[in-house]
Amino acid sequence: MRFDRNKPYNALPDLPPSLVDIETVPILKMTIRANKALAELKIAGRLIPNQTVLIQTLGLSEAKASSEIENIVTTNDELYKAFADGRKSIEPQTKEVLHYKDALWYGFHVLTQEKRLLTTPLFIELVQILRNTTQGIRNLPGTQLIHPNGEIQYTPPEGEDLIHKKLSNLEAFIYKNTSLDPLIKMALIHYQFEAIHPFTDGNGRTGRILNILYLIEQKLLEYPVLYLSQYINSNKADYYNRLQKVTESEAWESWVEYILQGIEQTSIDTQKRILNIPSAHSRNCQSGALKTTSHLFQRPHRGAVPVSLL
Repeated sequence: MRFDRNKPYNALPDLPPSLVDIETVPILKMTIRANKALAELKIAGRLIPNQTVLIQTLGLSEAKASSEIENIVTTNDELYKAFADGRKSIEPQTKEVLHYKDALWYGFHVLTQEKRLLTTPLFIELVQILRNTTQGIRNLPGTQLIHPNGEIQYTPPEGEDLIHKKLSNLEAFIYKNTSLDPLIKMALIHYQFEAIHPFTDGNGRTGRILNILYLIEQKLLEYPVLYLSQYINSNKADYYNRLQKVTESEAWESWVEYILQGIEQTSIDTQKRILNIPSAHSRNCQSGALKTTSHLFQRPHRGAVPVSLL
């Protein structure tokens, strides 16, 4: 059935894409570069004496940037102040960013410590934490993605049973043994989750958390340090445009290129940040400017996860 942006896209094809050659020569070359940069980032992370400082700092940066994509904006000062003082008297935007951080760390914890799988129950838990709500899968009609100019851009599938069916296919694809490189596979997974749009709100942020968790599950990262949301934020129009082109004309190659470029660029940038940490730490100590605060990360209604230090 031909796609009509004004009608629910109940005919959204399952993964993997059929009759489309994704592993083209340009894609494979980009995949090699992205894997190399990601591997170097993984090694660089091991060089930091106190990895907690690194991963919590980058985790807050990721939370801030991912929330900004959804026009949830706060300042670094407000964010770190709220984090350090136990979230007393914080503004709503800052609170939403910290909820994102909680969801990211909850996902990391249950994936690595409890050996949970990337399945619909976990997706629901993540969106409930980041939105501080009890919402589940969409069960009412009428959800549409609207452009700022008022034009309907996309109408996702409708019907709770159908959405669950689409998510079940996505779960099967995540764990299906295929010849696809995991980075290419991640690009497909991210598109499909956003196209299913299973929740009334929080789909973009949940999808970006799943990107990080998938890379960790695939052993391509040890900690959530890939700062991919900043890349998306800097190329937001291109991000949405390429997602739309996959839906309208199965332009998978362009979409996968975007994600691979983001992984490579972000890995290189984050590696530089990591390698600069020792010298920055030394300068701060010499100037007397370094202040550290110990604080427990909390999972809303789920107890505590690892101790963090900023």
